[in-house]
Amino acid sequence: MTAGLPRVAASTAPATQPPSLPGLDPAWSRLVTVPADLPGGSDHHERTWHLLDTAGSLAALGVEPVGTLLCVHGNPTWSYLWRSVLRTSLEVAAAGGPAWRVIAVDQLDMGFSERTGLQRGLPQRVADLGALTDELGLTGPVVTLGHDWGGVVSLGWAVDHPELVVGVATCNTAVHQPDDAPIPAPLRLALRPGMLGRATVVTPAFLETTLAIAHPKLDRPVADAFRAPYRGAARRGGIGGFVADIPVDAAHASAPELDRISTGVAALDVPALLLWGPRDPVFLERYLDDLTERLPQADVHRFEGAGHLLPEDADVAGTVFDWLGDRLPDGHARVGVEPSLPSVSGGKDDASRPLWAALDELRDSDEPALVEMAAPGGTRTISWRLLARRIDEVAAGLVDIGVRHGDRVSLLVTPGADLTAALYACVRIGATVVVADAGLGLRGLTRAVKGARPDWIIGALPGLAAARALGWPGRRIATLALPAPARAALRVEHTLASVARRGARRLAAGAVLPVAPSSDSPAAVLFTSGSTGPAKGVVYTHGQLGAVRDVLSAQYDVGIGTGLVAGFAPFALLGPALGARSVAPDMDVTAPRTLTARAVAASVSAADATVVFLSPAALANVVATAGDLTAADRAALSRVRLFLSAGAPVSAALLTAATDLMPNASAHTPYGMTEGLLMTDVDLDGIRAAVSASDAAGGVCVGRPAASVQVRIAPLDAAGRPTGALTDDPDVTGEIVVAAPHVRDRYDRLWRTSRASRLGLDDPRGHRTGDVGHLDTSGQLWVEGRLQHVITTPSGVLTPVGPEQRVEQLRDVGRVGVAGIGPVGTQQVVVVAETVPPVRRPGLAPTALAAAVRAAAGVPVAAVLVVPVLPTDIRHNSKVDRARLSRWASSVLGGGRMTRP
Repeated sequence: MTAGLPRVAASTAPATQPPSLPGLDPAWSRLVTVPADLPGGSDHHERTWHLLDTAGSLAALGVEPVGTLLCVHGNPTWSYLWRSVLRTSLEVAAAGGPAWRVIAVDQLDMGFSERTGLQRGLPQRVADLGALTDELGLTGPVVTLGHDWGGVVSLGWAVDHPELVVGVATCNTAVHQPDDAPIPAPLRLALRPGMLGRATVVTPAFLETTLAIAHPKLDRPVADAFRAPYRGAARRGGIGGFVADIPVDAAHASAPELDRISTGVAALDVPALLLWGPRDPVFLERYLDDLTERLPQADVHRFEGAGHLLPEDADVAGTVFDWLGDRLPDGHARVGVEPSLPSVSGGKDDASRPLWAALDELRDSDEPALVEMAAPGGTRTISWRLLARRIDEVAAGLVDIGVRHGDRVSLLVTPGADLTAALYACVRIGATVVVADAGLGLRGLTRAVKGARPDWIIGALPGLAAARALGWPGRRIATLALPAPARAALRVEHTLASVARRGARRLAAGAVLPVAPSSDSPAAVLFTSGSTGPAKGVVYTHGQLGAVRDVLSAQYDVGIGTGLVAGFAPFALLGPALGARSVAPDMDVTAPRTLTARAVAASVSAADATVVFLSPAALANVVATAGDLTAADRAALSRVRLFLSAGAPVSAALLTAATDLMPNASAHTPYGMTEGLLMTDVDLDGIRAAVSASDAAGGVCVGRPAASVQVRIAPLDAAGRPTGALTDDPDVTGEIVVAAPHVRDRYDRLWRTSRASRLGLDDPRGHRTGDVGHLDTSGQLWVEGRLQHVITTPSGVLTPVGPEQRVEQLRDVGRVGVAGIGPVGTQQVVVVAETVPPVRRPGLAPTALAAAVRAAAGVPVAAVLVVPVLPTDIRHNSKVDRARLSRWASSVLGGGRMTRP
């Protein structure tokens, strides 16, 4: 027994071969005996290991491995955990890709390796693995891959074998237990006196709990395969021994070895891949933060929705081999490849014109900079002089309380003066702002904030309350004064006003703000709408945000002196950077449809605005409430010269109706996304001309590329995949691919997603949008839907927007969603429609309406369903959730209950 470890029952038994198990090729299994006198075998006994090894399979393929992937499981799993990695390695090799030999070990006392009867602490396990690899004669290059405590053991081996290691990869592991944080609750429970043996050895409770938290639930045969080596208490001693070996504090016998490994990991100068399941109740996100600090060169991917058993929950194998192909294509690190793709420049020195340049130019002006229509006590106007001073004071105060370059600051504040001051102050000192708006909903906002791992939160009361209740990370700054009990309950350390006062004192005493961050420093993490899956954090550098500002200014002639009604969050934040006089209308930003025509008119009057930017849902409600406008309101709206609506497709009919309210304005609908806020633009006349020149409605015309933007199409194959070579030929439907200086840098902690968005693109400024569409003969772009909504029918690939548009022309039909049901290649088209007036409950469409829909759609339609309202995204209230419609239609048409989608 290792000194200092709690004792658990242990038995001896020889190593054996596993029985036939699903997904496990018997050709991979082998037993290897490590002699007693081999260095590292410090218990002085011969030991036999079971391991999985693809060396023989590679030889049968006739290929030489470029290196070895050494896989180490944790507790209470075994090498079976890595079966998909072994299988994928052979598939890659058979397809002509890099051939990696995979060795997946069963640690001693685990899996089908020998039961030694001894409790093996962390130093012993690292030494054991070294003795085994010596016996195998393992030579470099080697990449380690570990999960759970196998991650620690594999990293310990890597630290001890720097001459062999060319890369390291981990899944949900930790190499340091902070002194100020307890170990996770499930482990504290297992380690309670009297519980350890019963929970881990005498009963299979620890094993069963681990298997039960897979997402989704494991199939019974797979779960039984994980149970196979641990039938009976006599074979579970290693499970208890592993739990007993968790270093709960510095006095634990294995704590010095964990400290040695954690220090050594920080010195590993090799490519690294950190894979994570955020739903893990044991390995919490703080352990990932620690690993990223020790391995700053690491590529990180968080599999949203996955948990502790990450290789079972997500495509770890595919991700690992994609990464190996990129970073180590021949077994050695590719020379000159950085951990992330290079940042882009707008073609000039972005550092010479930082994001706050217009604020500096206007800092002595008493002209209005911001107008808040819904401020407490009535409309509030903030001058450029006051805004610039406030930003400087907040910036200096943030430095004074400890906010540093590179810190992440989550802004849970509605658009207005507080948000503007906080955002530009953070950006000025080199902190990275995290902007996830309340339109994501509480669940989406929680996922976003926790995933971004902010160091600080600046929030109003609702955001602070949510942060406290839901355990969001970050030290807290309130935008308002709070009573002492509330501050304590919400764990608020400062208020924005007190931060500004501290900053004012520092500046008055002669302090200066830090040197401005470089153009390639991260400036912001902006979250997508989550309309096609979990919201993703989009990282922008200072140079890229400057490029966004510049392209918007050039495209729409928005700059110093322009009055801007910003009913769309990105424009509200960029207004001061443009030098525009910005007004935030009276509306609930979480519900765009709350914006009324009178509120827009009041905003236009308050800021003498000539430019209005609204989301499609907001614009629709403005048109719907136009009857409430007074003569003065209409006079104000007649002064608008430009209005824009973006975020979802905007129909010509809606733009026409809005033009009736703003008769002297040019109506534009830009096309873009969080990853690139302006890609193309078209005005109402352009839409009308394009539609009249088109033989049939086949999408939404979004116009020509903006300055410095390139648009190409990746043609779809028969399975709806964008596999064709990029082209700008007309009338080719495929994925829309854009490239521009203002395209985002990467996705935050989503290495695989970032890679997929640039796959096959030579230009680091490129981005695969996930939208499908085509270019017409005049070079204009038409959007036909989302890639995941493409329908693969027996007669070919079908995009949904064209049929939707044709059906929406029917008199009794409102919005429409077209979805596919059935297997790829044989999908049937289902039309789901809102009716005018709306139906009270969902159901099959009446016979006459169904016949009219089929006639209008222009494609074979298997079923027509009607609903009171279609499901849409939270942020825009406009994007129809076709994937949800597909699942719902499959259920109800298959005999399920007729519920609302």
